[in-house]
Amino acid sequence: MLKKSVRRSTVLALVALATAGLAVFVVASATASTTKKTASVQVCVLLPDTKSSVRWVQFDAPDFAKALKKAGVTYSITNALNDPQKQKAQAQACLAAGAKVVIETALDNGSAASIEKLFTSSGGKAIDYDRQVIGGTASVYVTFDGKKVGQAQANGIIAAMKANGTYAKKGVVAELWGGPTDQNAFWFKSGNDAVLNPLYKSGAITKGPQQFVPDWLATNAGPMFAQMLVKTNNKIDAVIAANDNIAGAVIADLKARKLPPIPLSGQDATAQGIQYILAGWQTGTVYKYVPLEANAAAAAAVALLKGQKPKATTFRLNGKKKEPTLTLPVEWITKSNYKQLFTQGFLKKSEVCIGEYKQYC
Repeated sequence: MLKKSVRRSTVLALVALATAGLAVFVVASATASTTKKTASVQVCVLLPDTKSSVRWVQFDAPDFAKALKKAGVTYSITNALNDPQKQKAQAQACLAAGAKVVIETALDNGSAASIEKLFTSSGGKAIDYDRQVIGGTASVYVTFDGKKVGQAQANGIIAAMKANGTYAKKGVVAELWGGPTDQNAFWFKSGNDAVLNPLYKSGAITKGPQQFVPDWLATNAGPMFAQMLVKTNNKIDAVIAANDNIAGAVIADLKARKLPPIPLSGQDATAQGIQYILAGWQTGTVYKYVPLEANAAAAAAVALLKGQKPKATTFRLNGKKKEPTLTLPVEWITKSNYKQLFTQGFLKKSEVCIGEYKQYC
């Protein structure tokens, strides 16, 4: 009778997850006996969308599955498709299935904070993943070093401006930051500012138009950059693009107006971003080795399940409190070092060196 009851509760838990519109990945604990609820969820991973970056589907989801399976804990991994209410429903389904730890990539602070409180108010734990939740109740924030991301982007385009002569002419730099509801966008911007603001102030370069791009979407960035070109009569000499997605929108506008390539940053080391770098349309991209981040967050979740304190290297202010934070390194990728993405298994050569881009490899 016990085994029959367990099977029934397991099915109900999975049905609850499925009806929330989730893609569900559940594995049995390596230490669970046949009489335990082996399909109950211990760790709930909430990913944000599929359009702001390819990383969430191509890297984060499978990397989490691999790390949590290896750790021997049960889990669910879902994507909210840029819908805060869907993400909240996914969190509630996880709780119904017994989850004790949530690893959350926030869509907006309000909904994300409420999700974390759902867990922590019932004795569970929360982890901020890649994006900090202001006002949340997370035990730790696991992320790449956002300020260094922004510094790498800014230093990359300044070097390119010096190489093509526009720096000597006090060239105009436009900036397209990330989504204004994502705290990471402000962290990346702080790195941009640290490098560029002193140069603007000294007159070494000229400050151009600046805007945040809602939801990090290329469909928002494209029209914004088009207006920047109109406003400046096409006098933009370099662009800080917060990620490869936004950089792609800039490139599309430049091509549509038959304008030449200009120094242009990116982030995420996507296959398309690398193709644009090889073709000379994009200067570089910030490489964040996602398995490193997913593994760190999975390890933090396991520690919390065991009642232990997760690893942290520093802290970031979250309101008035100091939130333990684990920051991870980043790297600037250009034509000179892009092949490491293949040797490290982050991208496949067959994804990049195809079609019109094969000639550059």
